Amino acid sequence: MNPAIIIRNETDADVSTITEVTVAAFRTLETSNHTEQFIIEALRAAKALTLSLVAEVDGRMVGHIAFSPVTISDGTMHWYGLGPVSVLPEYQRKGIGKALIQEGLSRLKKLNAKGCCLVGHPQYYRRFGFENVTGLVHEGVPQEVFFALSFDGHFPQGDVMFHEGFKANGQHTFTGHGSAGGAHR
Repeated sequence: MNPAIIIRNETDADVSTITEVTVAAFRTLETSNHTEQFIIEALRAAKALTLSLVAEVDGRMVGHIAFSPVTISDGTMHWYGLGPVSVLPEYQRKGIGKALIQEGLSRLKKLNAKGCCLVGHPQYYRRFGFENVTGLVHEGVPQEVFFALSFDGHFPQGDVMFHEGFKANGQHTFTGHGSAGGAHR
């Protein structure tokens, strides 16, 4: 039997552990630029973390997920980007990422969000209802790994720009809005 997974909002005391979990989760992922911890720090510094949730098992933080606002060129408001999402390697494939995503999407809906988008693995995110949407793109990212999930049945059309914090690489501090390159797991 799997131990209970507790999902809760991050606290100030969680910040360094979130960084450790994020670094460990992406350490061996070949498609990663290994900047995910800097992205989270930049989003937090810019007060752009709409939701920052941690997962605990037996009192130990084992996962984290971030949601931040996106800008869409057609002017659609109240859409968010999912990512990064991190689970410690020894806790992966135990439902923790799934629990973080489901709870995060549920909380976004309660905030009257209209939808969520992400860049990620096709076989994984489709199970949550995410789909590739014709006419909704993220520049520089292949359409087959860019996904959207509408909460109200309406999909915007245009270019999605993630918060500028997604450009963070540990070398610079970003505090504004803008487009983002790279992957947004």
